[in-house]
Amino acid sequence: AQARFPSPNARGPRLGNPIDRKIALVARLRTILVKIKSNYEISGLRDRPITLKRYPDGVDGLFFYEKRCPPHRPDWVETHEVPRSEGGKIDFCVMNSLPALVWAVNLADLELHVFLHRAPKIMQPTAVVFDLDPGAPADITDCCQTALRLKSLLDKAKLKSFPKTSGSKGLQIYVPLNRAATYEQTKAFARGIAAELEKAFPESIVSNMQKSLRKGKVFVDWSQNDDHKTTVCVYSMRAKETPAVSTPITWDEVEAGKDNGTTLVFEPEDVLKRVEKHGDLFAPVLKLKQSLPSPDFA
Repeated sequence: AQARFPSPNARGPRLGNPIDRKIALVARLRTILVKIKSNYEISGLRDRPITLKRYPDGVDGLFFYEKRCPPHRPDWVETHEVPRSEGGKIDFCVMNSLPALVWAVNLADLELHVFLHRAPKIMQPTAVVFDLDPGAPADITDCCQTALRLKSLLDKAKLKSFPKTSGSKGLQIYVPLNRAATYEQTKAFARGIAAELEKAFPESIVSNMQKSLRKGKVFVDWSQNDDHKTTVCVYSMRAKETPAVSTPITWDEVEAGKDNGTTLVFEPEDVLKRVEKHGDLFAPVLKLKQSLPSPDFA
């Protein structure tokens, strides 16, 4: 069986009619998936249970999250059973093939959100993630400054780290592990690093979850390191008027972004050119083996 897509002539979702906008955006996302193929997009998704974020009426309409893989799915869409915190289990979709991705996008799953673990080892994260979220009037330039400060701490812990844009307002910094670790360990480590950053730069960084404290600061979100939370997948588009892509970047680009954050906004066509030029900058996150330091490394 094949997943079928509309093929509108419109370049992107900048259209007045919500249905036309949805069709155009879905077709555009399909294009980037087909061109990047399994070498990139699927590598960030492989064996990872996924939460669907669906926009049935387009990016201007209501959306909903769907954890349970739809029962009408084709036989070739894989699933993995995940326990629920309140009891019972949920069959999550697993996007292990390009046809499965095309099928999901055709459901208007415009954003791809994945766990930090791979099935069947659902309690073993393969990386630590720091989600840098600016509280207005702070912006992406402030996130870049915070990311560089975070990198300095991680370098001190002898851990390599890799940045990507969120495709929205901020940045996400990944520390690959790819060896035995628990969420209890990764969350404690991430929380400690975030607290250390806040202590050193209280005027511009916050690690407290309380939203009222975030105005004008960058929130270093350590809480994503949890077996029940998902983060937008690398190369996923975001459901925006202008559909930016969550894009892996270099630390040199982060440095440059301190002065000009507009250089860190990438549309699908930009990402395809970057992949052709640089290959997959996110690949080390999926392969590099590292161990967390002892709690008293600082």
